[in-house]
Amino acid sequence: MEKTDIEEESGTPPLPPSPTIPTNVKPEKVAPPKHSVISRRGVGTDGRRISLLTNHFRVSMNVIDAMFYQYSVSITSEDKRVVDGKGIGRKVIDRLYLTYSSELDGKKFAYDGEKSLYTVGPLPQNNFEFTVVVDELLARSANGSPGANGSPSGNGKRPKRSFQSKTFKVAISYAAKIPLESIVLALKGSEADNNAQDALRVLDIVLRQQAATRGCLLVRQSFFHDDSRHFTDVGGGVTGCRGFHSSFRTTQGGLSLNMDVSTTMILTPGPVIDFLLANQNIRDPRYINWEKAKRMLKNMRLKTKHSNMEFKITGLSEKPCNQQQFPLKMRNGNDANDEQQTLEITVYEYFTKHRGIELSISAYMPCLNVGKPKRPNYLPLELCSLVSLQRYTKALSTMQRSTLVEKSRQKPLDRIRTVTDAVRNYKHDEDPVLSACGISIDRQLTRVDGRVLEAPKLKVGNSEDCIPRNGRWNFNHKKLLTPVRIERWAVVNFSARCDTSHLSRELINCGRNKGILIERPYNLIEEDPQSRRASPVARVENMFDLVREKLPGPPEFLLCVLPEKKNSEIYGPWKRKSLSEFGIVTQCISPTKINDQYLTNVLLKINTKLGGTNSLLAIEHTSRIPLINDTPTMILGMDVSHGSPGQADVPSIAAVVGSRCWPLISRYRASVRTQSPKVEMIDALYKPLANGNDDGMIRELLVDFFQTSNGRKPTQIVIFRDGVSESQFNQVLNIELEQIIKAYQHLGEVDFPKFTVIVAQKNHHTKLFQDGAPENVPPGTVVDTKIVHPRNYDFYMCAHAGMIGTSRPAHYHVLLDEIGFSPDDLQHLIHSLSYVYQRSTTAISIVAPVCYAHLAAQQMGQFIKFEDLSETSSGKTSITIEETVPVPELPRLHENVQGSMFFC
Repeated sequence: MEKTDIEEESGTPPLPPSPTIPTNVKPEKVAPPKHSVISRRGVGTDGRRISLLTNHFRVSMNVIDAMFYQYSVSITSEDKRVVDGKGIGRKVIDRLYLTYSSELDGKKFAYDGEKSLYTVGPLPQNNFEFTVVVDELLARSANGSPGANGSPSGNGKRPKRSFQSKTFKVAISYAAKIPLESIVLALKGSEADNNAQDALRVLDIVLRQQAATRGCLLVRQSFFHDDSRHFTDVGGGVTGCRGFHSSFRTTQGGLSLNMDVSTTMILTPGPVIDFLLANQNIRDPRYINWEKAKRMLKNMRLKTKHSNMEFKITGLSEKPCNQQQFPLKMRNGNDANDEQQTLEITVYEYFTKHRGIELSISAYMPCLNVGKPKRPNYLPLELCSLVSLQRYTKALSTMQRSTLVEKSRQKPLDRIRTVTDAVRNYKHDEDPVLSACGISIDRQLTRVDGRVLEAPKLKVGNSEDCIPRNGRWNFNHKKLLTPVRIERWAVVNFSARCDTSHLSRELINCGRNKGILIERPYNLIEEDPQSRRASPVARVENMFDLVREKLPGPPEFLLCVLPEKKNSEIYGPWKRKSLSEFGIVTQCISPTKINDQYLTNVLLKINTKLGGTNSLLAIEHTSRIPLINDTPTMILGMDVSHGSPGQADVPSIAAVVGSRCWPLISRYRASVRTQSPKVEMIDALYKPLANGNDDGMIRELLVDFFQTSNGRKPTQIVIFRDGVSESQFNQVLNIELEQIIKAYQHLGEVDFPKFTVIVAQKNHHTKLFQDGAPENVPPGTVVDTKIVHPRNYDFYMCAHAGMIGTSRPAHYHVLLDEIGFSPDDLQHLIHSLSYVYQRSTTAISIVAPVCYAHLAAQQMGQFIKFEDLSETSSGKTSITIEETVPVPELPRLHENVQGSMFFC
């Protein structure tokens, strides 16, 4: 951002001089970053040409010398407290503009809802102070005081509505200039694009302001209207709300508006009682768990049926409506001079007798408290409805998520229609701030050329070739490449309705057809019926007691039948016990239909976990992978999984998987650690201990590579990093990569390997469509021109076949390439890595190492019951930085399974 001389601009006193540095202190020089993001080296040429459309809309700028002026905004209330609330900030600034437009020369501005506003060209002066009066609708009693102690005054008259005025002081002061021309320079590939990012942020703030003016819910750059036609009930009192993401992006083809369909979760609007019934999955209000309801309802906003006013819920009354009393002031007569007397009256009696409102079901329920701690204000439940567009930020259940996906997916043509209609209807470029920049937005999708890479050939059992078609293949009449032999195994059943004898026979038969020789199980162990009511940990302990009792020795494999298909409470304790304490490979299943396809999918996972290989790339099988076959090369996949949005104190789980058995690129080992909540950079890649040893994740993987690759050390390392945004790219290069280099050094190595660092993103809003065809783009589609970054080395790849909905391509960013892949070689490698995922017989949407890292983090995260750390009602915690909770460590894997692909 361009900073200007404040004194020159406004005549204010100069800044105080810099503090004097003591003579005995040497200024510390900040070392420049060792690595920076590389620029594009060319584009790929391999593959069949295909004409595509994308949801980018071309933006023209006709006033490129326009200058944005940034002003800092400070809003204080009458009692001189700083106002932070986003909602009130917009109300105050809207009122300010209406009141003082002439003082601002009628200049329109974009306000970010917090502490900054932006204009095109300067305001008349650098500093302003305004007094702004905002009227708020309040309930007031007939005698002029707001409803005391819970309800409006009870003189028999209905409360009048009146406006209460609140006064705010608003200080606006000049901060900086941001040239629009910086976007033009960025489009030409200029390296220093900080100004361009600032200018783009201003344009995005304009879009947010437009949406706020329309009454939308704003979630970063996504906007959601209060329109029930766009609501999808997913159960549990939660509704999916469909809206739109819109943001400006610099691309090779120029500035574009990226417009996409977006969905957020909101509380289902409507009667509070209906919400509670849905949330607790019950039909009769008599069975509502009020303690749970109290936690759930806190801080929700409601509107009353009888007065049409909004309140925030602060709690529930201690007693039911027909018993909860409050003091009601009443006059003895109709004369205003008559003495007042105070009566103790129930909330139920007040509303039925004094307000004439019939209450049918809430007499025996608690009231909603919408008052303050020392001044409660009670409302009967049936008079209250939740207002719309209140975000729900907790994690969705498996059922809710599947319902949302099923109901909200759109086919490509439907999505094209929805997005283009939105661009035409919103008319973003008619905004006065954008108009002042000469910005106009095309109403048509951008056309772009793509290429479709040929699917890699696979090798399966008996050296047969397997050629994927449309991103898919199968093992019908085929055998696995290297099947294992399973001799010592057993089936354990945690009280699931399953004929384990039939299951084991079918599994043995299916295994024989796929080349896996499975002996008869040692035993079929059923859970003791008395254990069913015990805690999950106790049930697992009891089951292992039975395993020890009924088996002659430790098994090499246990098939575990669970009663629930998803989110079984037994899963975490079972995996921890078997993998960490006993070192036994296990496969958990919850079969609903036992057929050949189901059993084949289960066997793919079992074979991989026990060290077998289901299939290899043909070029991997014959050691012909370009740049990897000739030089020992290790592939890393890195990911960090965070707790759900409402759990601020749940540790994040960092996982790194590393390839082993070079020159293969299909087998991986995982290393997993906990780290501080919501921290994205992995902090245990290199972890020196006081005794001089390194307990980091990378050492573990480097040693394993050496031991499984005939004593060869990796001289090339390809890193795939998932889950980081563009603003964190430099941290990946200068924090995480540096840790990896230190881990390599710690092993006594002087010559560093060459690194190629690639970020894989799925959480973006670019979609690709076939031009003139209703289907999704074919698997293997690559785009590396026009909609990519003007300077940086990135491309989009859709490796998978999208059968339902609209495919989302993976967005790959090459941050560093010391190995020196050609664009074609790198794209083929990434495409091939989507075909080595051993759990399935389809190409996956992102490279397998990233998926494996995600699976490893997910599975080992179940080892500790993190939910116990964070059970807060509103999704916010009161933990401060000073009282940070120590991060619990994950138990390490047993040596028997450390090198296995246990996460498959």
